[in-house]
Amino acid sequence: VFPGNCWAFRGHQGQVVIKLPVRVHLTAITVQHITKEDSPSGTVISAPKDIAVFVSLLGTSVDADREEETLLGMFTYNVEKEPKQTFLLKKMLLPRAFSHVKLLVKSNWGNPWYTCIYRVQVHGKMENQKASTKGQD
Repeated sequence: VFPGNCWAFRGHQGQVVIKLPVRVHLTAITVQHITKEDSPSGTVISAPKDIAVFVSLLGTSVDADREEETLLGMFTYNVEKEPKQTFLLKKMLLPRAFSHVKLLVKSNWGNPWYTCIYRVQVHGKMENQKASTKGQD
């Protein structure tokens, strides 16, 4: 993680859909930004603030062309805490694995021109992983 080496988008709102290499039963998501000390400007106002995480239910509805999403959680990335923050996701009513995760950044910490995310990690168990396996992300 180096200053300026981030996924940046214009303004204070943006979204990204992440395609996972395998289907995963999701449990948490980690978001990372740089620290104030690492920032050339001494600020981290480009860090995301309010974040929502969704999964796509594409192909599960009667109208297969219509994409439906389920909200797994809304979180606030706190620039006063550690740069790497993990947020637990809501448990699904039906145990199901997903191949796509959408990260929606609703606001940042004050930069009107752009928002930066340095790292996103998705945690969970792979769909075909045996239930006895513990501690693997």
